[in-house]
Amino acid sequence: MPRHEPDPPPPDASELERLRRDNEQLREDLRRSEAERQRLRRENEHLKEQLDAARRAVYRQAAPFSRGTRVTTPRRPGRKAGAAHGTHAHRRPPTHIDETYEASLPSQCPHCQGAVRRLRVATQYQEELPVQRPIVRAFRVQIGECRRCRRRVQGRHPLQTSDALGAAAVQWGPQAVALAVLLNKRFGLPYGKIAALLRDRFGLTVTRGGLVQAVHRAARQAHPTYETLCATVRGSPVVTADETSWRVDADLQWLWAFVTPETTAYAIQPGRGLAQAAHIIGVDYAGVLQRDGWQSYRQFTHAAHQTCLAHLLRRCRTLLLDYPAHPFVTAVKAILHAALTTRDRYLAGTISAHGLAIARGQYLERLGQLLDRTPSRHLRVRRFQGHLIVEYDAIFSFLFDPTLDATNWRAEQALRPAVVTRKMCGGGNRTRRGADSQQVLASVLRTADQRGLDATDLLVTLLTARTPSVPPSLRTVPAIH
Repeated sequence: MPRHEPDPPPPDASELERLRRDNEQLREDLRRSEAERQRLRRENEHLKEQLDAARRAVYRQAAPFSRGTRVTTPRRPGRKAGAAHGTHAHRRPPTHIDETYEASLPSQCPHCQGAVRRLRVATQYQEELPVQRPIVRAFRVQIGECRRCRRRVQGRHPLQTSDALGAAAVQWGPQAVALAVLLNKRFGLPYGKIAALLRDRFGLTVTRGGLVQAVHRAARQAHPTYETLCATVRGSPVVTADETSWRVDADLQWLWAFVTPETTAYAIQPGRGLAQAAHIIGVDYAGVLQRDGWQSYRQFTHAAHQTCLAHLLRRCRTLLLDYPAHPFVTAVKAILHAALTTRDRYLAGTISAHGLAIARGQYLERLGQLLDRTPSRHLRVRRFQGHLIVEYDAIFSFLFDPTLDATNWRAEQALRPAVVTRKMCGGGNRTRRGADSQQVLASVLRTADQRGLDATDLLVTLLTARTPSVPPSLRTVPAIH
């Protein structure tokens, strides 16, 4: 008969108590391990967010050309020698000569003191800046009285910029004011350096306060033009928008840019919400808004939207640095690149409108299937997925209308001069009046560049007008081909 092992004796009470304590200790260790794992996960996500913020800050630097580590053995700069070197470039001779000078031979050789015989005559050209000194004009202003109403009447010359007399009789000319405006608003030069330049180069003495007042006067004369530019942007069927931080009296505000191919309107606003975004184009704007993913733009419910694909692709590249070959991010990046390639092929005429429509439907379907997947376990990927969900209807608008830009490059390009000015002039403006002058004059100058107008002539026209008015060159919108 088989033998049966006897059952082990039941543990006594002390053994049960020991096992119970060991079980509780193991459970406590498990809870601590889970808490530590959650802490490390949160810390990891926090560090990744800081890294992502640092990467984004690189794109906002004024000098992104810095590569960090200095190269110990750099290559020689310039064009390389060889068969593909190309034609040597040189300055072409000028088309006209203003002055001619003779460079005569010396009577004796400077080396051996021997007699010198002339062989030929060569020509050298020099293009020089003239020495500038201010032109001082005196206007003999005739003052009279109306025989009928007895009111005072004063004459005015076309070169005058003001009717002021008495203590304000000594003024700047329109060319001088136009130069100061260009140096400050286009090139970002501070008022102190402008005053030094005018003194040293042109012999024109002016204080920083005088410069500020002259710029404000130019802005007052240009204000009707600014209103016309804002109305032009508001009535445009397609507008590109962007914003950047700006300081007014050390308070954080925002510089908004609304751009069309031929017009730009800036606005310095105290916030970054819908009310500030609608300051120029109106909350009921019904055209196409090309913009980045900032939430305020999505609140323009009457408008059609095109979100910036460059921003989406940049987020893909950043995420792939931390999560290499992540399937969701990789697939999104591939779809966006394919959509841009399809648009380019359509514009090049290699695919038809029917082929474009088929490809558009495929991209919408593929992206929609990706967004329906279970969210990633990585927080930053989940955020990107959520962002794509809310932006889904605005991602492929450029495939419905290939004339649309797939990015907001126009507005970003319009903000670059302002960013340079911000970095060189203390972050913005010291007063609200300065901010108003900034937005008016910057809009006029940027629009002049877009339309190929001479900014100096435009400013002179504004400054010499008897009353603030819109110059003829800015009253109508030119046709853009």
